[in-house]
Amino acid sequence: MTDPATTPASAAHPRIDTSVPHSARIRNHWLGGKDNCPVDARAGDAYAAVFPGIVTLARGSRAFLRRTLTYLVREAGIRRFLDVGTGLPTAGNTHEVAQRPAPESRIVYVDNDPMVLTHARTLLRSSAEGATAYIDADATDPDRILAAATKTPDPTRPTGLVLSDILGHVVGHDQARSLVDRLMAAPPAGSHLCVNDGSSGVDPVFERAQGACNNSGAVPYHLRTVEEITSFFDGLRLVDPGVVPVTRWRPEPGSPAPEVVAEHGGPAREP
Repeated sequence: MTDPATTPASAAHPRIDTSVPHSARIRNHWLGGKDNCPVDARAGDAYAAVFPGIVTLARGSRAFLRRTLTYLVREAGIRRFLDVGTGLPTAGNTHEVAQRPAPESRIVYVDNDPMVLTHARTLLRSSAEGATAYIDADATDPDRILAAATKTPDPTRPTGLVLSDILGHVVGHDQARSLVDRLMAAPPAGSHLCVNDGSSGVDPVFERAQGACNNSGAVPYHLRTVEEITSFFDGLRLVDPGVVPVTRWRPEPGSPAPEVVAEHGGPAREP
C-alpha cells in the first residue's frame, strides 16, 4: 500500500525545470532509463565522452544498493527503510529489493525533485503487506525528514538509512557529517547506515569529468576521499569488508573479478 499521509499533493510542487540538467535524470539516462529530458541526455553524454567509465560506475552503484539492501533484510533483519535522495525509479528500487524476501517491509522515500516525486507516486507501488511513503524534502533538512518519517508505521523499529550518491550534493564535509549524525540519532539501536558516494584520489579522469559537470550548470556533486567517506561511519560498526569500491562489496558468488571504480561505500550497524 501507499501511505497518503506523507505523499505530497501535486499542486505543492513547483514547475519541473527542463532547461537545466538534474543529477537524478542524468543518472536515469546512464542507467538506460527514459525518464529524462534532452538537456539531461546531452549532459550525460558529454560526461561519458570525457569519462566513459561513468556508465559502469552508475550500474555498479545500483548493484551495490541491491546487495546491501539484501544484506540488511536477510541478515540484519531490517524491515523499515529511509531512502534519502531516491532518484528516478528504475529496476530494483529499495522497496522492490526489500519486499521480495520480506513483503512486510516499509519504505520511506525522500526527494525534492518534482519529476522524481511525480514518478514515485505513480510507479513505486508497495506490496499489500508492506507500505511505501514519499516525502518532499531536501536532503539537507533532516528535521523535516525525520518529522515526516515518524508518521509512517513502526517508527520505533530499527531502520536502514540509505544515502546512495546523495552526500556529494552537500558542499561541506562537516555539514555532510552533521547531516548523517542527525539522521542516525533518531532511529533506535540496531539501525543501520548505508552510504555510497563518488570518491576522489582514485581516477583523475573521473575527477575532471565531474569538475566539468559541476561547471555546466548542473547541480554540483562533490567527490570525497575514501577517508572522508569512511568518517561518515564514525561510532558505528562497519560490516565486512568495510568501506570498499562499491563493485567489491560482497560481489555475487561466481561473478567475474569486479572492476575497481571511483565510488566507495558500505553498511554499518549502530551499536
